[in-house]
Amino acid sequence: MVASKLRTLLVLSSLWLISLGAVVDAHEVTPTIGDLTVTDGQLELDLRLNIEAFVAGIDLDGLADTNASDRSNAYDRLRALPPQALEREVRDFAPGWLEWLRIDAAGQPVPLDVARVEVPEVGDVEQPRATHLVVTGQMPSEAGSLVLTWPDGAGDLVLRQQGVEEPFTGYLEGGQTTTEIPLAGGGMLTGWQVFAGYIPVGFDHILPKGLDHILFVLGLFFLSTRLMPLIWQVSAFTLAHTVTLALGALDIIRIPGEIVEPLIAASIVYVAVENIFTDGLNKWRPALVFAFGLLHGLGFASVLEEFGLPASQFLPALIGFNIGVELGQLTVIAIAFLLVGYWFGQKAWYRSRIAIPCSAVIAAIGAFWFIERIFLT
Repeated sequence: MVASKLRTLLVLSSLWLISLGAVVDAHEVTPTIGDLTVTDGQLELDLRLNIEAFVAGIDLDGLADTNASDRSNAYDRLRALPPQALEREVRDFAPGWLEWLRIDAAGQPVPLDVARVEVPEVGDVEQPRATHLVVTGQMPSEAGSLVLTWPDGAGDLVLRQQGVEEPFTGYLEGGQTTTEIPLAGGGMLTGWQVFAGYIPVGFDHILPKGLDHILFVLGLFFLSTRLMPLIWQVSAFTLAHTVTLALGALDIIRIPGEIVEPLIAASIVYVAVENIFTDGLNKWRPALVFAFGLLHGLGFASVLEEFGLPASQFLPALIGFNIGVELGQLTVIAIAFLLVGYWFGQKAWYRSRIAIPCSAVIAAIGAFWFIERIFLT
């Protein structure tokens, strides 16, 4: 009796965790992109950010979806505001927030002021819009470098120095501080530093933010508890998305997200539905998984395009990101194995009571996303 209840609890928990993906896609948290320029002692920091989340008071650190915040209603209200109305809200909010965005030079803080607020028109309210918040400050005359501290709760920042040779490019989480950034350039990170810095970017895109990729990997996992089918599928998927990730990041292949994203959803539906009707690896599934991996690689490439890979250190950044993605996928598989595979994978009822129900939920979510991405965006 106890074992039966435990089995039921684990299956329901798995279904519940999977079903979270149905509501997260539309409110994904995106990183802030900051372009830093210092000209004749005048500092300008152009922040491209999801400003509604900031104004709503949402703590973005470690958050994958704004629906998980108790401030989500305020966020949704702000997203529906026309540009002029939202700009007024931003100008009321920004001076207080700038007290937490700290830039130090020559041993003293640089006072920051709002120079411009550029709010796009209201588009699809189910997707974040990228507002530009441009702040300026006067650098001390003796300053040769600066350090920037990104506020706690502000989520992720990709900081890019502009207008100099060998510019600094860094990835910060909320509460972190950069190294010294020389104003004249030369602060470019080493290849190893870039490589190490992009591993968490890739991992973060899978866990917790890559729910469509998580569901696809789970679809591969639920086909069979035997090791070889999983190895064949994951190997095909990894090889394929590595190819298109590189080609997409190099801008050799470019397919609009309006095409790629629905096809990714369709790939989730396919692997999940096939799990329901077959209990083993057929000869064409690795080839199909390879084809689906090409699509997912284009999705990963769009993330790197958003971040902006450092042109002079493209290869270490790309490799680091890809390794982070692989570590994220392996973590998903490990969690699934520890949650259900290890305990129940060899049971006679595993397929009927765990693999098929979980695959059905994955297929339903994938179908919902497909319809949403074709007809509702």
